[in-house]
Amino acid sequence: MNAALNSTHNGETRSWVSSANDPKGDFPIQNLPFGVFRRRGTEKQFRGGVAIGDQIVDLAALQVPLDDPLAARALSAASKAALNELMQQGPAAWHALRLALFEMLREGATRQSQISRCLVPQAHAELTLPAEIGDYTDFYASKYHALAVGKLFRPDNPLTPNYAWMPIGYHGRVSSIGVTEQAVRRPKGQSLPKGADRPVFGPSKRLDYELEVGIFVGCGNAQGTSVPVDAAEAHIFGLCLLNDWSARDVQSWEGQPLGPFLGKNFATTISPWIITLEALAPFRVPLVRVGTDQPLLPYLESAQVHAASGFDMELSVHLETAAMRSRGAAPERLARSNFRHAHWSIAQMLAHHTVGGCNLRPGDLFGSGTLSGPLPEEAGSLLEMTHGGSTAINLKSGEQRMFLEDGDRVILRARCEREGFASIGLGEASALIRPA
Repeated sequence: MNAALNSTHNGETRSWVSSANDPKGDFPIQNLPFGVFRRRGTEKQFRGGVAIGDQIVDLAALQVPLDDPLAARALSAASKAALNELMQQGPAAWHALRLALFEMLREGATRQSQISRCLVPQAHAELTLPAEIGDYTDFYASKYHALAVGKLFRPDNPLTPNYAWMPIGYHGRVSSIGVTEQAVRRPKGQSLPKGADRPVFGPSKRLDYELEVGIFVGCGNAQGTSVPVDAAEAHIFGLCLLNDWSARDVQSWEGQPLGPFLGKNFATTISPWIITLEALAPFRVPLVRVGTDQPLLPYLESAQVHAASGFDMELSVHLETAAMRSRGAAPERLARSNFRHAHWSIAQMLAHHTVGGCNLRPGDLFGSGTLSGPLPEEAGSLLEMTHGGSTAINLKSGEQRMFLEDGDRVILRARCEREGFASIGLGEASALIRPA
């Protein structure tokens, strides 16, 4: 597992990029997440970049000799219009490039003037999907969310028996995945009104968000092979935020017997920066499987995974209504949760995904599933917060919400903090709801 600490985690290290030293910022030198961008307002080709403070290092413009051939090869791959080639190169190459960038950007680095010419302000950048995503799988990793939703629809049997034995997931739609500031069009579909015996068609009236973490696959595996759980994290490039938008009325009518379809396929929004597992090493915590000490089947069981495969990552959902925006009011926080509430680890998700011989490819994306916690204020969706649409949420603006309305902007944020280490963030996954 990629949990070892090294010089890039030193909380005392500062960068010559002054904005990276802001303790409230998401992108200190200890983070260095990868993304793909171009200067806003141009038709230039997208290229790889690394976030540092409020700047981006343009990796395509970074023409500097690197002593480590692994780092040099990784830099060439990372400068392209998608990060798939870098993802394929594996943990040793990812580490080599991260270390080289850390040395270039730390205070006192000898190449400061040369590197400074490769900086682009994030405010002047257009960000796009960081990889060509071949396949997208959404999991159901929070037991708290599974129980809360199960109680709404199956009060006598909220958690199906298979949940205790394996990570549950479904295959989602890749073509509608977008990055932050994506405009989400309210979907149309069939729904069955309460008490009705025939469905109606029209715009969804129960549009919802889901607070999730995205997991990008790095190295793939050959078809017909599987990845052992103890080796699974070597196949994971990094994490981002993910909003798995849901039309709850459409979803509940169409969901049986085969599961999510039109209620999910209209949009998924991710944050544009991928935080490497190496950057997250200081924030590892034990994996806690709440309410059970039942041993798993051997392919999912691992003392190593249980010891340090959780992440202490605070997650939050914020809502900006059209009325708030017109008054210049700040978005209101609706919920706060934590990735440590996940019942299944990212390693177990990947191991289970491949155990039947499924071949994963660089750039494939997993969603963690809604990451709710045990408290009401830790609910990761409006479906949970409103008890299935029966209790409205009262906003500080004087407005109420059961589900999302046109003009609402939903913003997901995440932050990792630990004493003695620099705090790092994941940026934002933000999107505006447009009318059907």
